[in-house]
Amino acid sequence: MKASISVITLGVDDLDRAVTFYRDGLGLPTKGITGQEYPHGAVAFFELNKGLKLALWPRESLARETGLPVGKHSATECMLAHNVDSQAAVEEAMQQAAAAGALILKSPGFTFYGAYAGYFSDPDGHLWEVVYNPGFG
Repeated sequence: MKASISVITLGVDDLDRAVTFYRDGLGLPTKGITGQEYPHGAVAFFELNKGLKLALWPRESLARETGLPVGKHSATECMLAHNVDSQAAVEEAMQQAAAAGALILKSPGFTFYGAYAGYFSDPDGHLWEVVYNPGFG
């Protein structure tokens, strides 16, 4: 299989709160919530880069669509990484996330592999890394 990921979907508990965090707090562009006319269809898409979108979908709707039960939260199952071009950019992004209401899990600092990174979780507990890694692709 040649993977071509175009959308990353995060299940959220409160779609309005999540949209506010990502749109107003982190500044990600979106057209807002769409699909509200369909049962379990409300979703918000955010433009990231190179054709990649972030989707926020209520956890109950995601579970219903897949036929799975709504499970317990676990931040350590998946981490999204935001690679930036300097240590200062890591600091700025972490400050922006904190101001938006993110929980700072680990303040920026040097990693064991020589990068500079910090970690936060969004209001739904999704784990994010903000990292400057001069050796990365």
